[in-house]
Amino acid sequence: MFAVSAAPASSKTDAYAHLAAQAKALLEGERDAGANAANLAALLFHSLPDLNWAGFYWLKGAGLVLGPFQGKPACVRIALGRGVCGTAAAERRTLVVPDVHAFPGHIACDSASASEIVVPVLKAGRLLGVLDIDSPRPARFDEDDARGLEALARLFAEATDL
Repeated sequence: MFAVSAAPASSKTDAYAHLAAQAKALLEGERDAGANAANLAALLFHSLPDLNWAGFYWLKGAGLVLGPFQGKPACVRIALGRGVCGTAAAERRTLVVPDVHAFPGHIACDSASASEIVVPVLKAGRLLGVLDIDSPRPARFDEDDARGLEALARLFAEATDL
């Protein structure tokens, strides 16, 4: 049985290494994208402090469509290039946004969100979607979060049939 634990970490890098080990255990032996995304979203939402949303948007046609998540109901469709998620997907790069209200074209699905990080999920150079994480705390995310979440997105892509 897998259990999410709040292990003490001496640094954010250590905390993400611990999360990666937990994610590997969750993903091991399962190839279904929906099941893996649901478990990873839950792991992140319940393990990382100061979050109000964690989940996935999948690339479908010319836009992103809501996938498994934890948090309040969210926007269902996002055009590529629109908002933080659409911009990260279109540019295929992680975006760390300290103040979502200052981001041009920000899509406010939850008015409590103050900061956001969006990580493209890539497999063999192909965009599958994005991992989107929101916080009610301004400037919640930094480069350590970007590196840690990028590693988790890679683990997910490698473990999943998409």
